[in-house]
Amino acid sequence: MLPIAGPNAGLFRQRPGEPGRNSCDCKLNAPISVVVPTRNAASLIGGTLASLYEGLDIGLIRDLVICDGGSRDAIAEIADEVGAVLVRSEAGRGTQLAAGAAAAKGDWLLFLHADTRLSPGWTSEVAAHMEGSPEKAAYFKLEFDSNSSAARAVAAWANFRSRVFDLPYGDQGLLLSRELYDSIGGFPRIPVMEDVAVAKRLKGRMLMLNCKASTDASRYEERGWLRHGLGNLALFARHQLGAKPESISEKYSRR
Repeated sequence: MLPIAGPNAGLFRQRPGEPGRNSCDCKLNAPISVVVPTRNAASLIGGTLASLYEGLDIGLIRDLVICDGGSRDAIAEIADEVGAVLVRSEAGRGTQLAAGAAAAKGDWLLFLHADTRLSPGWTSEVAAHMEGSPEKAAYFKLEFDSNSSAARAVAAWANFRSRVFDLPYGDQGLLLSRELYDSIGGFPRIPVMEDVAVAKRLKGRMLMLNCKASTDASRYEERGWLRHGLGNLALFARHQLGAKPESISEKYSRR
């Protein structure tokens, strides 16, 4: 069974320039394209899409682009059911995100992972950012869908790292104008560390929004919070020392 059905089916199927179901009272001229990379993520994406309906209700979202890297699940059926644009590309998150951005029609881009769910009220924060700081990118506070103390500690570290070092990761989402996206050259077409590469290009031009992005904790829970966290840190260190993204990707896929 597909994770989206009933009255919500087809909600993202809007003609270019068509507003959402209600008018946007923030008087923004730049509606959002949401770009979601997928690879065998059909079982996870339902919660992500459900959290976006709030943006449809006030007319913030223009289109949804699902950029798929060779899934063998029902993602094509899901994209058709909800009215998303489905873009096929080579596997690799940077490559997929670049392809999705190229297909997006909005003047603003919101990049989200397929297992990232935005907290209620996110539209107010996003609208305020678009109106007040259009020259900057934005990201969300990270949390995990787990109540464990380890989950809270890892999220706290990620949010500290983001604020202090200007280094949010992809599971915190990324909102920026098309103009800013193009000015930094967009996402590099690399398999991993694309979020780090873009954060470096945006250094000094990012703000944390006062709302949360909740991400799936299953990989941490399967491998152990400490082990997985240290593994991520080791991959980041290799990247900083000059390892090629392809080499890092091989290590990542073995985990």
